[in-house]
Amino acid sequence: MLGRRDSPTASLSAANNNIPSPASSLSTLISSFQAHGLSTKDLVALSGAHTIGQSRCAFFRTRIYNESNINAGFATSVKANCPSAGGDNNLSPLDSVTPTTFDNKYYANLKIQKGLFHSDQQLFNGGSTDSQVTAYSTNQNSFFTDFTAAMVKMGNISPLTGNSGQIRRNCRKAN
Repeated sequence: MLGRRDSPTASLSAANNNIPSPASSLSTLISSFQAHGLSTKDLVALSGAHTIGQSRCAFFRTRIYNESNINAGFATSVKANCPSAGGDNNLSPLDSVTPTTFDNKYYANLKIQKGLFHSDQQLFNGGSTDSQVTAYSTNQNSFFTDFTAAMVKMGNISPLTGNSGQIRRNCRKAN
């Protein structure tokens, strides 16, 4: 069987220690990615994966109720599904424009302060990554090229080899 070898078990603590929080600052994001051999360019490109998917209200509530670098209309629309208390498991799309399409709209959203996570908006907030966000927002092919390269680079971080782990028949569960 061909494929990447994965661990037969998952580790919540390893995930929490290796994946930056949605409340992370830009400097924390950069440091976290650098600790795994990934560049700032890789960080911004890989963050574009947030162009698809959803998040639980618990992970973005603080942003929509307490932060000032958020589009007011966007915050109001998201609050409709994420009350200030309760509703932790209510879902909102990470990309409100094209939530089920892999494209560069995530970056365009950041430019108009519609990043759902604090960590997302940090990529376009007057810092060192603003120019890369701007470039990806106007050049989807550049985003696709850089995302592909960064995914390959990330996939080569500490791969299991030999008899370690397993090649899963169904990626959602251990064999």
